[in-house]
Amino acid sequence: QVQLVESGGDSVQAGGSLRLSCAASEYIYSSYSLAWFRQAPGKEREGVAAIESDGSIRYRDSVKGRFAISKDNAKNTLYLQMNSLKPEDTAMYYCAAVAGRLGPMLWNTPVYNYWGQGTQVTVSS
Repeated sequence: QVQLVESGGDSVQAGGSLRLSCAASEYIYSSYSLAWFRQAPGKEREGVAAIESDGSIRYRDSVKGRFAISKDNAKNTLYLQMNSLKPEDTAMYYCAAVAGRLGPMLWNTPVYNYWGQGTQVTVSS
C-alpha cells in the first residue's frame, strides 16, 4: 500500500510563494503518473499540475507560468513550487498517484488510487 504525505502548506499574502512536497512510502515515481489537485470549500476537487509516467507535464490554465511541478526520484518526493500566489489559490492541496499514463484522463480524480491527506494553502489579499 503506497502512502503519500504532503507538507509545506501555509498562510501567505498574495504575491508570495510556497513549495509543497509529497513524500511516497515506496519507490513509485518512475512508472506512475503523479498529480497535484486542490479543493476549495464548496467546490469540486480540481487538477492543478501533473507529471505523466512518460515524463510529460501538464498544468491547469490558471496556474501556468506561476506553478511548477517536479519530482526527485532519489527522494521519492513530488514538489509543487507555487509563485505569485493569488487569493483564488486558497485550497487544500492533495497529491495523487496512479500506475501508468493517463492521457486525457489526467484530471479525472477517480482514476487515481493513491491520495495524500492534504496540506492547506491560504492566500490573503
